[in-house]
Amino acid sequence: MIDFSVWDIFRNLLLAARWTVLLSLIAFIGGGAVGLALLVARIAKLRAAEPLVAGYVQLFQGTPLLMQLFLAYFGLALFGLNVSAWVAAALALTLYSSAFLTEIWRGCVNSVHKGQWEASQALALSLGEQLRHVIGPQALRVAVPPTVGFLVQVIKGTALASVIGFIELTKAGTMITNATFRPFTVYACVALVYFVLCYPISAWSRTLERRLHGRG
Repeated sequence: MIDFSVWDIFRNLLLAARWTVLLSLIAFIGGGAVGLALLVARIAKLRAAEPLVAGYVQLFQGTPLLMQLFLAYFGLALFGLNVSAWVAAALALTLYSSAFLTEIWRGCVNSVHKGQWEASQALALSLGEQLRHVIGPQALRVAVPPTVGFLVQVIKGTALASVIGFIELTKAGTMITNATFRPFTVYACVALVYFVLCYPISAWSRTLERRLHGRG
């Protein structure tokens, strides 16, 4: 057994938390980009887009993230692609995030009154101009809380990446526990770090929501 002080435990967890933050940002930004593209394809009513996007969303929402991580890490090897735990975790979380974000944003766009679409069409605006100048700003006010709330879920969801060997906050906690035999202390510190990461985001979401509604 290695004799770690609480500060030593906390310091090592903070070092591992960097990878939790980085993985969360990659998953959220990448998922947002893919989700936005899927949303636009759905709104534009591109040929076959609706059933394909709907199927994509159902696939990733209807299967456990843990299973998606396993498939990304082990399944790609069946096609001759040997990927690292880092790449597999980033890929799985990005696809998972994109499915949820496109559905969240679709609901926000649909919440805009139909008359706003009709008015913007009467002004001969293109779809891009409608989304940018009329629909987007209104949908944004609705989208902020669930979008930022989902970011918190992504941060916590990175813990599952530990099962494929990716050393993030939870995996580091397990490794330290195995070395120190102090599970309560270690996992209490892990929970504290997750709280420190997630609570400011939730608080910022509430502040931003009040500001956006104040402008409306």
